[in-house]
Amino acid sequence: MMFAVSMTFIDQTIVAIAAPDITDELGLSSAGMRWVVNAYLLALAAFFALGGRLADVFGHRRVMLVGTLVFVVSSILCGCVPAGGFAQSWMIIFRATQGLGAALMFPAALAVVVAVFPVERRGRALALFFGVSGGLTALGPLLGGWLTTWTWRAIFWVNVPVALIAIALTVLAHIPNVVRRERLDVPGAALVAVGMGLSVLGLQQASGWGWGAATTWLCVGGGLAVLVIFCLYELRVAENPLIKLQVFRDRAFAADSAVLFFAMLAFVPLFFFASVYAQVSLGSTPNEAALYLLYFFIGFAVTSQIGGRILDKRGARPAMLLGCALGAAGFALWAGKLTDLSFSAQWPYVVLAGAGIGFLLAPASTDAVNRSINASYGEVTGITQTVRNYAAAVGLAVFGTVLAHVTTDRVAQTLESRGLPEQLARQAARNVAQSVTGHGDGREPAGEGPIAELVRKSSQALRMDFAEANQWVFYGMAIALGLAFVCALAHPGTRVTAGTTTTEG
Repeated sequence: MMFAVSMTFIDQTIVAIAAPDITDELGLSSAGMRWVVNAYLLALAAFFALGGRLADVFGHRRVMLVGTLVFVVSSILCGCVPAGGFAQSWMIIFRATQGLGAALMFPAALAVVVAVFPVERRGRALALFFGVSGGLTALGPLLGGWLTTWTWRAIFWVNVPVALIAIALTVLAHIPNVVRRERLDVPGAALVAVGMGLSVLGLQQASGWGWGAATTWLCVGGGLAVLVIFCLYELRVAENPLIKLQVFRDRAFAADSAVLFFAMLAFVPLFFFASVYAQVSLGSTPNEAALYLLYFFIGFAVTSQIGGRILDKRGARPAMLLGCALGAAGFALWAGKLTDLSFSAQWPYVVLAGAGIGFLLAPASTDAVNRSINASYGEVTGITQTVRNYAAAVGLAVFGTVLAHVTTDRVAQTLESRGLPEQLARQAARNVAQSVTGHGDGREPAGEGPIAELVRKSSQALRMDFAEANQWVFYGMAIALGLAFVCALAHPGTRVTAGTTTTEG
């Protein structure tokens, strides 16, 4: 199961490293490239709850295998994208179907692991599951940097041998396929997908449409309204709703979910923003940017195992509090060092931020799954992973908008200070912001003439401008971990033991 889900973790980060080459070859816009990254996460969030229910109804092994096939076929098609005007739509569509495959695969795989281990050993088992498979996220940047030197298309084709091995191992493991003939809540699945899609679309496009535009708030407000309707509908479904919202009456489960939401605002978006920062402001190659991110996983890999042991012995609350505190401190200190433009000044705080996430991720996820209703592990896994991936998509959208806006302001001020009129400086700044946030490789926007020449001469100052803009993003991530700490305080500290499914009703 770890081998299977490793693909879903790797694909959350591998595209960020290859983004410059994909954008250049296919001629994507910066917004289009962000959607290539975001479409995967959004599909994960939109369909995870459905994937969990399908796993319960049709059997965990069967749904896991179907999800793996959908994922790998989509990966092949992503790598086969033709050049031309349809390239951007092609990439976004098949990145979304990749996310759909992962949404089917992941809850089914995790439900198999949960069912195998008794509750007393589940913390360590899932710490290993999340630690190893989550640690494989570090392979995304490393593989991306290495494979991109051959062709960026290989970052998608590499999933083929991994999927074949995962399928073979699943067959050899003789995993039983327990089927539960129950009604599927199709209206609920449609409502949650539409609600999440609209709200993230509005946040994602706010930098282009403007925060004051009616379309921005129509999408954000409309999406949130649909999610409210979804919750009201689910509460009225008498038989087999998509999500049994009653599980949120358990204060511990609600606290676990809130911690995961705020932590994931930082965790997955970090890879995109840190990779772009390393390549633009530090002037790193894709391989060097991958190594920059690897330090994050040094901290993550070590503390994820410790967090699982704390969960088994003392419950989730201590591990979550420690992780949120370390994570908030790590991201804040890291943000303060971004303008040093030196990795040697940053790496201790990179490790500290990773250690914080490692402490909290497995305990919060495992404690939530342990509190499942009627032992429906696939369903509850679907809930927690929906929360995680929706938060990741929101984080990418919001922080991406902040980065583009602040970069534009900083660059405009730099160009004005060098004699360029305000209006021309603003336009040039928008071009630079689009270039660096879309390409992520430090190349200046194409063009000739005095303005382009001024931009080239100001490249060192512009790298500092981009570093200052990234500080806003990383401080935002620290604030998100601080909010997660507050949510962890609300956890009652009770533990789930053998023979119990929930601790508070």
